[in-house]
Amino acid sequence: MRKSTALVLGATLLLTSVSFTPAKGWEPLLDQKLSKWRTFQSYRHQLGYRGQAPTDAQGQVIPPIGYDKNEANVFSVAMQDGEPVLRISGEIYGCVFTKQDYSNYDLKLKVKWGGKKWVPRLDEPRDSGILYNSQGECGVDYWHSWMLSQEFQVSEHQKGNAMGDFWCIANSAADIRASFDATKDTLKFNPAAAPVTMGKGGKGFCQAAANYELPNGQWNELELINVNGKSIHLVNGHVVLAVDNSSFVVNGQRQPLTHGKIQLQSEAAEVYYKSIMIKPLDAMPKQYAQYFK
Repeated sequence: MRKSTALVLGATLLLTSVSFTPAKGWEPLLDQKLSKWRTFQSYRHQLGYRGQAPTDAQGQVIPPIGYDKNEANVFSVAMQDGEPVLRISGEIYGCVFTKQDYSNYDLKLKVKWGGKKWVPRLDEPRDSGILYNSQGECGVDYWHSWMLSQEFQVSEHQKGNAMGDFWCIANSAADIRASFDATKDTLKFNPAAAPVTMGKGGKGFCQAAANYELPNGQWNELELINVNGKSIHLVNGHVVLAVDNSSFVVNGQRQPLTHGKIQLQSEAAEVYYKSIMIKPLDAMPKQYAQYFK
């Protein structure tokens, strides 16, 4: 009896470990110690923020909390069903970011929302994001929290936001085929439309083509394919946006932005990430080439 019990237990443990082992070619990025990531914490932003770093009573700029800090335990990892799960509380703006610089890859991860929200977004959709091709120092953006990068937005489907939307972060730029939605005064991805330059003094936001987010409490699978300045945003298996000519602007000129670190935002909402995996690519997969013709 004891022998059979041991065999069943052993088989169960084996199946559990195998079920969370990435397929060949995929590198897992998340472990209990966040060993492949660093952290940056900015500020506890307040209502009325308008892009200026907070100052003290003497008018001196208050420095951000900084790198490799974890005030209020904003970033934590717990094991669930044998797999590490990253919790980002959102209480303080900032990010976790990979120690390694990546170019030409397929990134997959799963995300779901927690219940907590924080000032200054108590009345806004829950929000986070995957920032890719991230270069330079954190804190160069409007919120003094992130690196120069492109954003695969992770957001609740409210007020025109959706999983897979695009934002230019800091002085980044890109070309996206998009149509103007006059009712919402914004652009929306449309693969049949002409390319529109994002950033460089123009609009820095583009809506995803459609909403494929699952109900709150369920895990959404996100995928980012990023090759030679071309990127595909997928939500639960659906292409929702394509980014071309990823770049940044210096002295009015666009420069290529085709590699960098990967950031996950802390942005006033509790969010969970798991199954974060990356695989190198030699070229854009053929099934997505149509989005760049």
